[in-house]
Amino acid sequence: MSLRAPTDRPNIILVNCDDLGYGDLGCYGSEMNPTPAIDRMAAEGLRLTDFYMASPVCSPSRGGMMTGCYPKRIGFDKFSAGWVLFPGNPDGLNPSEITMARLLKGQGYATKIVGKWHCGDQPEFLPTRHGFDSYFGLPYSNDMGRQARRRGWKAPPLPLLQDETVIQQQPDQTSLTERYVEKSLEFIRTHRAEPFFLYLAHMHVHIPHYPPERFLKTSWNGRYGAAVQTVDWSMAAIFHELRAQGLDQNTLVIFTSDNGSRGDRGGSNYPLRGNKGTTYEGGQRVPCIVWWPGVVPAGTASDQIVSSIDFLPTFTALAGGQVPTDRIIDGRDCSGHFRDPANTASPRETFFYYKMNCLQAVRHKQWKLRVFDNGPIEELYNLAEDIGESRNVAADNPDVVAKLRALADACREDLGDDATGTAGANCRPVGMVENPKPLTEYDPEHPYIYAMYDLPDAG
Repeated sequence: MSLRAPTDRPNIILVNCDDLGYGDLGCYGSEMNPTPAIDRMAAEGLRLTDFYMASPVCSPSRGGMMTGCYPKRIGFDKFSAGWVLFPGNPDGLNPSEITMARLLKGQGYATKIVGKWHCGDQPEFLPTRHGFDSYFGLPYSNDMGRQARRRGWKAPPLPLLQDETVIQQQPDQTSLTERYVEKSLEFIRTHRAEPFFLYLAHMHVHIPHYPPERFLKTSWNGRYGAAVQTVDWSMAAIFHELRAQGLDQNTLVIFTSDNGSRGDRGGSNYPLRGNKGTTYEGGQRVPCIVWWPGVVPAGTASDQIVSSIDFLPTFTALAGGQVPTDRIIDGRDCSGHFRDPANTASPRETFFYYKMNCLQAVRHKQWKLRVFDNGPIEELYNLAEDIGESRNVAADNPDVVAKLRALADACREDLGDDATGTAGANCRPVGMVENPKPLTEYDPEHPYIYAMYDLPDAG
């Protein structure tokens, strides 16, 4: 029995993988990684084929998703240490920004994040300062701890946080996903009688890959495939708990990834061109499945444009709230499209692709115009006919090129573009603190369970 009417402030679970590619799941065509739980989720829900993250790398992708804004809008396009945040950096998500967690908390939701944050590790930037009641996880990527055989890399011990306290350094990564699932299920059980928002941000499949031994023994695709199977197991555990608690009719679950796969070590973005870090489709078009029994129609798919920046207004609308009116929010409410994808269009027809502070492409409906890549270019692709971006049809479609060029020009005026020297009229500053310091320091006397991780992989 449902505890509330299904549409009365539904529970929301957002699951975000790390570097999972478009071609890594069975329901998106993979023949290398068995993913029965996620495939069942797709069979029972809505599979989005043209879903985009706001950036091809993690920190800007996550900051954009949390705030409903293009990363350039919130100063998350470039950081003091490069294109992602590192331990002890002075920059992070500005405390003045309004996250989806803060908006949902205002509507009476219990809020929790489990897993990777990567929007700043200084106290002012932590999830508990951005609307989350509690936090358990790594504040940044799992390759940002101490690693043996990684040349030139001197990092503080990898911190595991409970709220704002480091509770362990250099944790055993092979058991970390199991701990994440335990915390997630505990949160679901504790808050079953009230609306809740759970953000589960996996460390998988970011390198180095430390999947449990169980999945290493059954993987068809090495350590990478075992990491994908670990994520699939986690989804099976979550769905089992929702059904056991009678919450399946009351809960919206969304499964996605922060950017495309690296394209090596077993990962795949097939049939897309490009990988993580690029603004080809393989860098930013990722799997996304929407599940809500009785509300989102089962066994459906949509090829309309939806982005992670649309989650904030969508979740807020479902919770009965209002998006902020004192600032620009780039996201659009897609709840109508999720409920009736066959008859209700996505409110998004246009999407802009930024790499750091440079506008590189614009998509409008089925057309994508690439305008920059190590210099000015003009390449037009019809993604409905050429998903792999293999045929430049700019010369055959001058009117389309002109229209998308005008959209790109308007975007530059709004958000800015270093490639053309355009400042942008509507950008907000990144958060910044004085005298930052890492959360941990190496202590040779400390009884770390893993003083050094044995795999050198990073990226």
